[in-house]
Amino acid sequence: MTIAPPCSAVLGAAEWHALEDAHASRADALTAGHRARAARGERHPVEDFLFTYYSYKPSVLRRWHPGSGVELADASGTARAEWRWYGPGDAPSSLAVDGAALRAERGALIVNIGRILRATAGRAGSFGCFGLHEWAMVYRERGHRHAAPLRLGQEATDAVVEAHDLRCTHFDAFRFFTPEAVPLNRDAPSRERQAELEQPGCLHAGMDLYKWAVKLGPLVPGDLLLDTFELARDIRTLDMRASPYDLLEWGYEPVAIETADGKADYVRAQRGFAERGQALRSRLLDAVDRG
Repeated sequence: MTIAPPCSAVLGAAEWHALEDAHASRADALTAGHRARAARGERHPVEDFLFTYYSYKPSVLRRWHPGSGVELADASGTARAEWRWYGPGDAPSSLAVDGAALRAERGALIVNIGRILRATAGRAGSFGCFGLHEWAMVYRERGHRHAAPLRLGQEATDAVVEAHDLRCTHFDAFRFFTPEAVPLNRDAPSRERQAELEQPGCLHAGMDLYKWAVKLGPLVPGDLLLDTFELARDIRTLDMRASPYDLLEWGYEPVAIETADGKADYVRAQRGFAERGQALRSRLLDAVDRG
């Protein structure tokens, strides 16, 4: 069993309550559109994706944690005292994240997350996929995952796939390829090979930082959790703008990756996301190691 490190910081009650309130306000702003649409029974093809693909409710984003190694003064009498993986701090009436208890219950998961994050962080990014995973998901397929029409039509969409080298490295994108598209990919990603193939240029690897942050629970400071969500949201927007779907009705101009200019625009944005992702990946690894 890993022994939790001693608390290295103590937040006074007024200070941590202010941080908690600011976090909740930021989370509410990030989820306002989704919550309003859910109340009306409406769906958005881009903005609601993260809540269905990852199945995490807005309340998950709203819950603030200080991260490990931080004591919260005068917290023992609050509802937080009943939360999982919290225990008494060094000071009277204080609480802190109980990293040892969390690791005792989720040790294998945390180790696997750290393995994937570390392998990805140490690998050079690949920027030649041009978001064709979304195209491969509709290749020679009449029934599509999204209700929006294809921007180029089915035959021209199929032709784009056939004219390119499919280089998808992410299993959770590859597993949605149509049967006809699977043999066109350079490799055959699998869950078991995730740490071997994951690379920082991959949009889905960047989105998954949000998933890892949620799974690490209270080891991850609240601001980092929301930063990973914002990155995932921004990546999803590019993902769909570069997809074969026509989303003009929803206000999204296409990134036409079938053209040279579109490819350049895609790679430029992809490199920016990779840089943001690597910075967040480093912070998540710090949370893994400190926990």
